[in-house]
Amino acid sequence: MKKSVNVFTAAFVITGLAVNVFATNGDNMIGVGPTSRAMGGTGIAAPQDAISAIFSNPAALSQLTGSQFNFAGTYFAPTVKATVVSGMMGTWKGESQDTGYAIPAIGLSTPINDKMMFGIAAYGVSGMGVDYRDIDLNNDMNTKVSVMKFVPAVSYKNGAFSYGVGLDIDYQAADFGKGLSHNYALGARLGVGYEYGVWNFGLTYVTPQNVKHERVYDFDGNGVYDDLKLENPSQYAAGAAYKGLDKWIFSADVKYVDWANADGYKDFDWESQTVYGLGVQNKTTDKLTLRAGWNYGKSPLKVHNNFNPTGTTNIQGVNMMNIGYEYFRVIGFPGIVENHMTLGAGYEFSPKFTLNLGYKKAFAKTIKETSTDGTIKSELSEDAYDLGLTFKF
Repeated sequence: MKKSVNVFTAAFVITGLAVNVFATNGDNMIGVGPTSRAMGGTGIAAPQDAISAIFSNPAALSQLTGSQFNFAGTYFAPTVKATVVSGMMGTWKGESQDTGYAIPAIGLSTPINDKMMFGIAAYGVSGMGVDYRDIDLNNDMNTKVSVMKFVPAVSYKNGAFSYGVGLDIDYQAADFGKGLSHNYALGARLGVGYEYGVWNFGLTYVTPQNVKHERVYDFDGNGVYDDLKLENPSQYAAGAAYKGLDKWIFSADVKYVDWANADGYKDFDWESQTVYGLGVQNKTTDKLTLRAGWNYGKSPLKVHNNFNPTGTTNIQGVNMMNIGYEYFRVIGFPGIVENHMTLGAGYEFSPKFTLNLGYKKAFAKTIKETSTDGTIKSELSEDAYDLGLTFKF
């Protein structure tokens, strides 16, 4: 185990290089690691590696055998477009100038004894942002929010049941064009698993994790930067996997993300979201595994047509003018995509080394609001390319 931890410690340094993410279920990634993401973000009942087990359901670490180390990288390429016809905010049309993001993830699992497994992972899990500087000449809209997690976890297997717990250590950064503000939070993820013949079942709960960003933005325009609490919401999830056909795995997950009761998101009127994931895996040859999936979550952003542009909305004790409030929601943070198609493949070069590849397409979705001041509209679509390496020892 000492050797395993040394390998993980060295690799953890790499993950600090990437924190900006533009994510897809609201501002959460559909899954972490190429095996889970290629199967529609599923993994609560039957994860394929340490990264996806710790992220999806720490109890499922008990399904892994031996020791393994995972390194994964995602190239995330969102396409964000805006159209603004407004007396107060100007008239313009353009595409966000953000380039693609490189997102690393690492994971390690190793047995403690015949009933307990230890795992540890670090990954970028959520975020959002646009860059309309030099296009949005009146406002220079430029936003970034990102969350990095470091999660040690342990599982315990007792007969057909397994139980798991992970400690979420969060680093969250926010920049709304007025300077970076960052902070930390702690939380927990709890899981249980059950094996019934050719079926696997899992349940997961993730506690809310609240971060306070100090002096991050002047919401009321009085020349003083205001604070903003931004909470990673609580999550409840269940999954099932069927392994009754030779060389096949079918998986299904459902997840409830409670945006509506999370600080920051509820202030900007996000609805809670139910996310559905389906995945399939086929062991095509002794070395080649193919994967595919689908993921859907209704956009959490409420549409406020015919809003009063000169009214105000209270944001954590500060009154923000409605036109700025809606502009911030719709143009600055359009976490609106709903349908995702995923594909992937794994190739086992040896019993100790496997290469996994994946692709995700989030289909274009538009949000549009109108008022007496004019129209504001955003469109978002996404492509993501995954590569992962699994070493067993």
